Amino acid sequence: MYLVTGGGGFIGSNLTASLAARGEEVVIADRFGIDAKWRNIAKVPIAGVVAPEDLRTWLDAAPKLKAVVHLGAISATTETDADLTIRTNLTLSLGLWEWCARMGVPFIYASSAATYGAGEAGFDDDASPDALARLRPLNLYGWSKHAFDRRVGDLIRRGRPRPPQWAGLKFFNVYGPNEYHKGSMISVVKRKADEIAEGRAATLFRSARHDIADGAQARDFIWVGDCVAVMLWLLDHPGVSGLYNLGTGRARTYLDLAHAVFAAMGRAPAIAFIDMPGVLSGQYQYFTEARMERLRAAGYTAPFTSLEDGIAAYVKGYLLGPDPYV
Repeated sequence: MYLVTGGGGFIGSNLTASLAARGEEVVIADRFGIDAKWRNIAKVPIAGVVAPEDLRTWLDAAPKLKAVVHLGAISATTETDADLTIRTNLTLSLGLWEWCARMGVPFIYASSAATYGAGEAGFDDDASPDALARLRPLNLYGWSKHAFDRRVGDLIRRGRPRPPQWAGLKFFNVYGPNEYHKGSMISVVKRKADEIAEGRAATLFRSARHDIADGAQARDFIWVGDCVAVMLWLLDHPGVSGLYNLGTGRARTYLDLAHAVFAAMGRAPAIAFIDMPGVLSGQYQYFTEARMERLRAAGYTAPFTSLEDGIAAYVKGYLLGPDPYV
């Protein structure tokens, strides 16, 4: 049996579906509220749902787990409640790490490319204390993920108990099905597809930097199926531990993305530039690109899906289809 925290969310529900397709039992820890988030797992056989606040009690009586995959988090980059973010993204994560170390259970967790901040120190997934100390996240979410990465590194440096396998994954810009509940944090791919479907121009932010043209802001966009493939590979290779980037290794511009969405929807491109909202001022990443050498050196050899192919799979297979859920 696997425990997937955030198993009803975007990446988590895709992983849960893939584990269930393998015939595995999966318990998810998540909240669903009163919106349609439950549809993310409606087609998936699950072994149970645990409320996050009941998780430690459940773990005390849990059967032997094959692994804990910890994807649950306050993930909004605009979140301002520091106490809530610390409880969810740091304190809970530390508790799960300690439980897995004590019980001898593999532990895979979600970090984030937001830990790199504006990228002044690069995008190298170097887990050494000195390298981590150089990173400057731009927002509370990124800092909370970075704080856990640093604590994990410190625990290992001090020789403290650790899970038999551990892996932190610095997810870059993930897109794909089952993200529909994410509100303001939904992917740009989904936002542009909605605009185009409504007959409007695809809007992109103007650049506030003289050295970067409008629409030339670039991110490492990664198809959610590739993220699931890496997590399944890690679960199948218990000898692999470490902190790893999870992107494609190739940055693409927002103009590239918009043109790929238009192509997938069979529409002629129409793009309008708008001012960036003030809430993003000072915390906007103009460029991200994952260095993937460490994951490759660990033995992961599968290719990553191109932006055009991933967007086509998402738009044609889900957004334009009768059922947008996995």
